[in-house]
Amino acid sequence: MFIEKREIYTKIKKKKLKKLAVMRSRASLSHLSAATHMPSTDKLSPITKIPSPSLSLSLSLSEGMLTWSLTETPPLIHITKCFSFCFIVARVQTREGERGGERERRYPFRSFADRRCISNKKKEKWKIQLEFKLPFLQHTQVFFLFLQLLIFLIQPVASQDWDGVVVTQADFQALQAFKAELVDTKGFLKSWNDSGYGACSGGWIGIKCAQGQVIVIQLPWKGLGGRITDKIGQLQALRKLSLHDNLIGGSIPKTLGLIPSLRGVQLFNNRLSGSIPSSLGSCPLLQTLDLSNNSLTGTIPESLANSSKIFRLNLSYNSLSGSIPLNLTRSFSLIFLDLQYNNLSGTIPASLGKLSELQEISLAHNQISGAIPVEIGGLSRLRTLDISNNAINGSLPISLSNLSSLVLLNLENNNLDNQIPEAVGGLHNLSVLNLKRNRFIGNIPATLGNISKIIQLDLSQNKLSGEIPDSLANLQNLVSFNVSYNNLSGPVPTPLSKKFNSSSFVGNIQLCGFSGAAPCPSQAPSQSVAPPPETPKKHHRKLSTKDIILIAAGALLLVLIILCCILLFCLIRKRAASKAKDGQATARAAAAAGVGKGAPPVAGEVEAGGEAGGKLVHFDGPLAFTADDLLCATAEIMGKSTYGTVYKATLEDGNQVAVKRLREKITKSQREFENEVNALGKIRHPNLLALRAYYMGPKGEKLLVFDYMPKGSLATFLHARGPDTPIDWPTRMRIAQGMTRGLFYLHNHENIIHGNLTSSNVLLDENANARIADYGLSRLMTAAANTNVIATAGALGYRAPELSKLKKANTKTDVYSLGVIILELLTGKSPGEAMNGVDLPQWVASIVKEEWTNEVFDLELMKDASTIGDELLNTLKLALHCVDPSPSARPEVQQVLQHLEEIRPDTSAAASSVPSGGEDGAGVPSTSD
Repeated sequence: MFIEKREIYTKIKKKKLKKLAVMRSRASLSHLSAATHMPSTDKLSPITKIPSPSLSLSLSLSEGMLTWSLTETPPLIHITKCFSFCFIVARVQTREGERGGERERRYPFRSFADRRCISNKKKEKWKIQLEFKLPFLQHTQVFFLFLQLLIFLIQPVASQDWDGVVVTQADFQALQAFKAELVDTKGFLKSWNDSGYGACSGGWIGIKCAQGQVIVIQLPWKGLGGRITDKIGQLQALRKLSLHDNLIGGSIPKTLGLIPSLRGVQLFNNRLSGSIPSSLGSCPLLQTLDLSNNSLTGTIPESLANSSKIFRLNLSYNSLSGSIPLNLTRSFSLIFLDLQYNNLSGTIPASLGKLSELQEISLAHNQISGAIPVEIGGLSRLRTLDISNNAINGSLPISLSNLSSLVLLNLENNNLDNQIPEAVGGLHNLSVLNLKRNRFIGNIPATLGNISKIIQLDLSQNKLSGEIPDSLANLQNLVSFNVSYNNLSGPVPTPLSKKFNSSSFVGNIQLCGFSGAAPCPSQAPSQSVAPPPETPKKHHRKLSTKDIILIAAGALLLVLIILCCILLFCLIRKRAASKAKDGQATARAAAAAGVGKGAPPVAGEVEAGGEAGGKLVHFDGPLAFTADDLLCATAEIMGKSTYGTVYKATLEDGNQVAVKRLREKITKSQREFENEVNALGKIRHPNLLALRAYYMGPKGEKLLVFDYMPKGSLATFLHARGPDTPIDWPTRMRIAQGMTRGLFYLHNHENIIHGNLTSSNVLLDENANARIADYGLSRLMTAAANTNVIATAGALGYRAPELSKLKKANTKTDVYSLGVIILELLTGKSPGEAMNGVDLPQWVASIVKEEWTNEVFDLELMKDASTIGDELLNTLKLALHCVDPSPSARPEVQQVLQHLEEIRPDTSAAASSVPSGGEDGAGVPSTSD
């Protein structure tokens, strides 16, 4: 009887313990889900994989209770399964000492249901104690059962892309407040759920974290409205805030200045109002501040100068007033300063001349007065100086001639007077000079003709006098010229009058020769008849018979001499013609008999070298010319390179060709040369510049004949154009795809390594389609010459790193050069110009690494970033893949072409529709290696 009661009591006790354990587990899980803002555990996977920690295990057994301690750094075990064969009560203990007994704080299942790591602690020891009520099992059985359970639960897992640390409570609250203040009409912030778990794991769009703290908020082009919350100051680790191209209004929170790690603020193209918070000057690491195109008012805070590392400041297109703060000139790292289209007044601080790193100053469309400081001439790196549409007075400082890097000088619509200094002609890199609507007097300096790179010259609406210097007619790159509404006189130089219409010269009453309405006196169509010369009244004596005989004899002798010369010339020409006829091939004789002089030559047709001797070999092409036509053509030097000299030759019939004269000492022997050049003459592709003919002279001279392209090279197209001729993204992408197709054809169909691919070797036809030049020339040269070419390419920034040791190009080095040219198209920067001491790929990689990706792209492309943003980023990733320092990591040309066509398939289709004869465009072989 006693035994039966004991069994009943035991069963009742076991049911109570089971019910109590289940209730504790449910209550603990519910409490944990609410405390950590996590969804309930029934929605989680049975076992979630997270980084596996370092574990150490200790076991002890006393009085029927098995106790084990698991030490980990940090606790990352997550269990959401309960097993039916036992009931587990997990107890997390923090032992602070023994005070009269053992006290415990119970957190059931916390280490299992919570995936978070406790941040700001490198090591934390957790002890987990499990108790098994085992009144009927032996100790040995319990031990093996426990080991089996432990092996099942603790599994090694793969690491994730994030560091495993969820967002901190303070940052989570700040993000929730940030979302609450915004108006998300397009639903981009739906991923910002209420739990906060996905904030740092990549689930929340536009958020990046480190160690559980938010470091980047990047939400451009999302159509967001509302305002920026003041609680953003709680994000103490925030480095970058990028909300540009949205509809955000309100004021800029002052709490931004409380973020010590803030490096970049990009809020341009929004609807922000109010003043610029002075607290932004309290951010010691601030590098970029772009608040342009908003409705900001007030003055520019002087405290911005406290951010000593700032290098880009853009406050343009606002309604700011006051003067330019003098303290701003203490920002010695400043590179870009844009304050145009505001209501600024006062003068230009002379201390701006101390900012030696400045490359661009734009103060246009303000109310700035006073003179241009002489100290500005000390900015040796300055490329752009735009002070147009202000109230600047005084004269143009001579010190501006020291700006050796200056590309654009715009002083339009000011009150500048006195003469234009002759020293301005020393700005050899200047492309745009705009002095329109000022009060300049005196003559136009003849030294302006020395600025060979100038594209736009506007001196209109001044008080200039005298004649237009003839030296301006020598500016070959000039595409925009205006001297209208001055007091100029005399004739317009003939090249200028033919190149520009009358609108460039009107308003000068005494100026002539630029149109039929204003002819110069010497060029008048009807001239008054000059009076006949007066008949001399002096009496001449009559000629004697002797005099008449002598005169007749002299005339007869002169006629005989002329006849002898003519006969001698004809005899020499006849002998030369017969000698050439004997040396001609049978095919040439047949062609000469059956085809007229103007017919295009047949591919591989050989012609004797005319009177000079030698041999001219034609390949297929639209032009027909003889060796004499080629040798007697007028030539103009276009450039020199390691391979030789490039000329623009104008034939007798007016057609133009490009001729590359190779250096005799660096080419192979005649037999090897002919074999290689004949193979190159057969290569035809729409994106390769075709070789039309070659000539070998009797003294070893070698000439290669190509089509002439007036549009020139990609380098000229990108870097020698004016600001009024932008290049849109579809054109740049068409160029990138075209040169990639040409390189793919060379690698896969002709087995040719270019070895010297640069933007100067990529030519453009009239439709801006790319054609690769100088391919295969390495086969015509000696090994020493090719080594010199590789070294030159390295100096220009296109050489792959491994070529410094290998000395021999391959497909991977060509891909590297291709990647550099794509970066050149994306950034608008020339690889030959070192940026902060590094080349173009290293500079782009450093900018991307610092998460300032938008700073990489050309400003012209950023105007359409809302529509082409994804294409720009994908192309940038592809270009960085091509310039990977490791050759094995670079893609093949075929892969590059495939990715480019996937990024923008419409340009691919357009380019592929070019007919096979499309290679007969206008082009120029490259002028540099």
